[in-house]
Amino acid sequence: MNSRWRSALSCFCLTWSGALIGCSHGPPQLAPAEPPAVPVSHPVDRVVTDYVDFTGRTDAVQAVDIRARVTGYLVEMPFKEGAEVKKNDLLFVVDPRPYQAQLDQAEGQVNRFQAQLDLAKTTHARYQGLAASESGAVSKQALDQYQAQVTEADASLKAAKASLEVYKLNLSFCKVTSPIDGQVSRYYLTLGNLVNQDQTLLTTVVSLDPVYAYFDVDEPTMLRIQQEINEGKIQQPQEGLIPVLMGLQGEDSFPHQGDINFVNNQVNPTTGSISFRGVFPNPRSPKGTRLLKPGMFVRIRLPMGQPHPALLVIDRAIASDQGLKYVYVLDAENKAQYRRITTGALQQDGLRVVEGLRPDDWVVVGGLQQVRPRIQIRPDKVPMPTLGPIQTRRQGDSQTRRQENS
Repeated sequence: MNSRWRSALSCFCLTWSGALIGCSHGPPQLAPAEPPAVPVSHPVDRVVTDYVDFTGRTDAVQAVDIRARVTGYLVEMPFKEGAEVKKNDLLFVVDPRPYQAQLDQAEGQVNRFQAQLDLAKTTHARYQGLAASESGAVSKQALDQYQAQVTEADASLKAAKASLEVYKLNLSFCKVTSPIDGQVSRYYLTLGNLVNQDQTLLTTVVSLDPVYAYFDVDEPTMLRIQQEINEGKIQQPQEGLIPVLMGLQGEDSFPHQGDINFVNNQVNPTTGSISFRGVFPNPRSPKGTRLLKPGMFVRIRLPMGQPHPALLVIDRAIASDQGLKYVYVLDAENKAQYRRITTGALQQDGLRVVEGLRPDDWVVVGGLQQVRPRIQIRPDKVPMPTLGPIQTRRQGDSQTRRQENS
């Protein structure tokens, strides 16, 4: 073999051996994954009041259907539709002329029977004096007849006066007034229409301040309330001392405060609930409007018992597994541990009352999608987050979502 072939063979062997040596090292080793960083917080320890929420409807304390008490044609409607009226304000006028004529006729009858009575009394007195002065001048039968004429005239006068009072009432009923303070509805009839006595509905008037709110309480909650009343934790409803809160549509909180003033006397067997009623003030605002009206949909919050200390966590830190509530807490090795809890009422700042935690527990409050039981965690210790003021809640939620996504 010449020197050229020997040189080529040497190069091939060196190249092959180098390739074998390189393959013997295997793939490069990857660095272990870094534990995820998630925010953790201690539960908030503060005094809270338990409550339950319901839905209800407002209703007027007084509501009146305005109907005419006489038959006739409408000649005046001096009120403005939808305006607030006072008691005895004039609403409608029925044509009074027929009733004025009847009254005048009744007054004439009274005068007539008064004159007959005066004549009967004078005649009876004259013959009674004559019989006393001359024995046998007037018979006993004649005196009895004159006495009967007096009695008859007196009875006729009383009947005429009674008729006069009826006609006076009918004339006064031609003016239809509001029986209460409140807000009047629209015209149900226009001028010139015939209204029938005690039948034709002219309009309605409802009171505005205060306002009732009716809501139905389920039987378990009712039994809990009764038990706390028996234990002295809640006052008797008849005393009007049970506070109740109300929120309207568009309101995140329950800014309107009232009292329970009525509880029905039986449970509805169809729904298993009992009717409660709260009364709420509805004053006129400085600009002249009232916030509440009868028939509005409202949210009711009924406090239960006395204030008590409790632990709270942000509601988004609570997860559910087949209806069971739980949170993740850190152990001494910074590993996430599954912890079963019992939840209570949600507070206005987004914190929820929980049982099953200790004040020194570190609870995972964000990044729950990265957490599994017994996973190693890099804790980012922060104060317990809240939703903050109501007016900035939407902005706070968006910031929280950005933190969780990061």
